[in-house]
Amino acid sequence: QQAGYDGVEIIGSAGYLLSTFLVEKTNQRTDQWGGSYENRMRFPVEVVRRVREAVGSDCIVIFRIAAMDMLQGGMSWDEIALLSKAIEAAGASMISTHFTWHESQVPTIATMVPRRAFTGVTKRVRDEVSIPVITSNRINMPDVAEAVLVDGDADLVSMARPMLADAELMKKAAEGREHEINTCIACNQACLDHTFAMKTTSCLVNPRACHETMIKWGPASETKNIAVVGAGPAGLAYATVAAERGHAVTLFDAADEVGGQFNLAKQVPGKEEFHETLRYYRAMLDKYAVTVKLGERVDAAQLAAAGFDHVVVATGINPRVPDIPGIDHEKVVGYIDAIKGNKPIGKKVAVVGAGGIGFDVTELITHEGTSSALDIDLFAKEWGVDFENHPRGGVTGVEPVVNKADREVWLMQRKDTPVGRGLGKTTGWTKRLLLNRRGVNMVNAVEYVRVDDAGLHVLIGGQPKTFDVDTVIICAGQEPERSLYDALEAEGLSVDLVGGAYEAAELDAKTAINQATQLAAAV
Repeated sequence: QQAGYDGVEIIGSAGYLLSTFLVEKTNQRTDQWGGSYENRMRFPVEVVRRVREAVGSDCIVIFRIAAMDMLQGGMSWDEIALLSKAIEAAGASMISTHFTWHESQVPTIATMVPRRAFTGVTKRVRDEVSIPVITSNRINMPDVAEAVLVDGDADLVSMARPMLADAELMKKAAEGREHEINTCIACNQACLDHTFAMKTTSCLVNPRACHETMIKWGPASETKNIAVVGAGPAGLAYATVAAERGHAVTLFDAADEVGGQFNLAKQVPGKEEFHETLRYYRAMLDKYAVTVKLGERVDAAQLAAAGFDHVVVATGINPRVPDIPGIDHEKVVGYIDAIKGNKPIGKKVAVVGAGGIGFDVTELITHEGTSSALDIDLFAKEWGVDFENHPRGGVTGVEPVVNKADREVWLMQRKDTPVGRGLGKTTGWTKRLLLNRRGVNMVNAVEYVRVDDAGLHVLIGGQPKTFDVDTVIICAGQEPERSLYDALEAEGLSVDLVGGAYEAAELDAKTAINQATQLAAAV
């Protein structure tokens, strides 16, 4: 209050202190603060009452509850309803509904979660109290939020990550410019993964988030005629920022659509939000009058002859071809062909490489039917959540129903660490768990010997083993595509190298967009 704040939110969810008093599993006390539910909820209710006493009647006091904690043996619906009423009686101005604990095995914030998946639970809380109720989680666009309000699921909608993705989200919505919103894709790579790694929070699609005083730009002091070659994430970021600053920008790509590797990612079930980033960039290309030339492969001589003041090479990567005897065998398929469906995939498959691409490819080839990211009922079934009956925690006694893959898959890596350890902290566990439930075999410490008619020959712990597979999909990393850069330097042109063409140790859109944005802000 002394600092000028209008209110305070008390976190009583997610496995933090107050919520651990509420759940019998984590509250083993035998005094007045444990035992019966009335005793277990005494501490959070008393906190609200004391805060209200301290701040007076004019200050907003919000209490955030776990309306469904997604824990075996978690709170029952009757307990949540009782808590909500007690929190209101203790003086809360509003109740904010949250879902899950960090220890839960149900994803609630990842891109594989359907939009507004949990607002129906909020509605049940809203029906129990007379104060306003807030909902949250996977509400990333104004039309989604508006539908929540129109349906009566909540009185207010809480957004955090969408504001990192686009600080002007509400302004654009109010002005009817929803198509210009840079949508949160729920990747968590630069926000929550950074937070848990004790790094500064930011955003993959908006590297200026939390860096506004370090990454900033205005009109260019001297406008230039700039060519950007490659319309993947790095090329798109550079072209749009440079054009916004007033530079004349021409964007070239040999493909017939912009997006680069994002056009592969958007085809993976659970990554449908990547369509939104491409929609945003297309809108920015139009808004800032970038000249886009698709289906056109340009060389250094053409660029030199065109008289550009500066050229940006964002030509991306080439899949790395590992030195394995038999790599040209007909059983071998590259990950690009696998994702695009250019080559048939057999019923027994070895995926060589268990990084992000290896997991994405495995998800794609073991998935059938509608993506559960697009269907709340399918999502609930797949992750063992009962929204209708709300057993304890929403999950107690509910078994996930995951269809076993119709093909046998081995996901392999050279490293002797657990498969998938290098994936993002907040999302990697969901991928490992889901593929395990589908029956995917994860194999580490593999030395690849050869591919032949018999299949994939390997050594595991020094012991030879042959996997009788129909298909070997190579997801063994990438090499930067820099040939144009070298030729441009030879021509003496002013040139920058960005994105995967600069460094291709991993396909990393976060780094690519950040690097390109900063270069364009300075040109």
